[in-house]
Amino acid sequence: MSRIAYDPVKDRFANIIRNSRLLRTLFYKLLDLFFLRSWYVRRLLKKYASDIDRQGKWQMLDAGSGFGQYDRFILRQFSNVSIRAIDVKADYLQDCRHYFQQAINEGRISFEQKDLLELESDAVFDFSTCIDVLEHIEQDVKVMRNICKALKSGGFFLMHSPSIYSEEDAGDEESFVDEHARTGYSKEDIQEKLESAGLTPIEVAYTYGSKGHLAWELLIKYPMLWLTKIGLWALPLMAIYYIVTLPVGLLLMWLDLFDDNEKGGGIYALAKKD
Repeated sequence: MSRIAYDPVKDRFANIIRNSRLLRTLFYKLLDLFFLRSWYVRRLLKKYASDIDRQGKWQMLDAGSGFGQYDRFILRQFSNVSIRAIDVKADYLQDCRHYFQQAINEGRISFEQKDLLELESDAVFDFSTCIDVLEHIEQDVKVMRNICKALKSGGFFLMHSPSIYSEEDAGDEESFVDEHARTGYSKEDIQEKLESAGLTPIEVAYTYGSKGHLAWELLIKYPMLWLTKIGLWALPLMAIYYIVTLPVGLLLMWLDLFDDNEKGGGIYALAKKD
């Protein structure tokens, strides 16, 4: 099977859901269901942002908002938050503006086209997320420093990225992830970079361990490869395929969430600005 790229696949989905609020909402729910990193991110947000929300109004920086799936979760989960969502893709941002203005915006979210390397902000944010973004940026420590400057003292930074153990999927013949500046991070690497940026690591752990990786192959990798190679004609086949594999994959993901993974294809870090 030939090498394929991930961004064109994402763009294809963006085109499908662009003009339908219903399809976009369904797409968000499917992302939360099928991608294990979302399970980890949502659990960490609940754990570390709930106390902030109970104290009153606060601000979130979504550094690399993409489709906006985490913004939807944050707005629905936390009643006192306002979000500044930043991304480099103008079309993604426009789609998000259209969706959130009609759905659950309530004036609590703004979208801005900006390169994170050029982010300049005073210390105004209580929390920042940066989910599967840093692996695309060569000067990742500079981005971390910019985010650190934007955080208040005591503010949290949450990132997720592929790990060094994702190399087998980032470099083999069947890979569909070719847009990365690096394969991924080790625990030691991300801790060192966070500290050099002025952040204190609190939790650093691997995701997509043996169980999560198998679930990813079953639910994401192989269907995505089929969809890219065959096109929309693969959808009926995928519907039948998921009847069998979805319950197994979801169980594997749930088990991975509670494993102390010695290694895994992903990694998250939760850090704090002193």
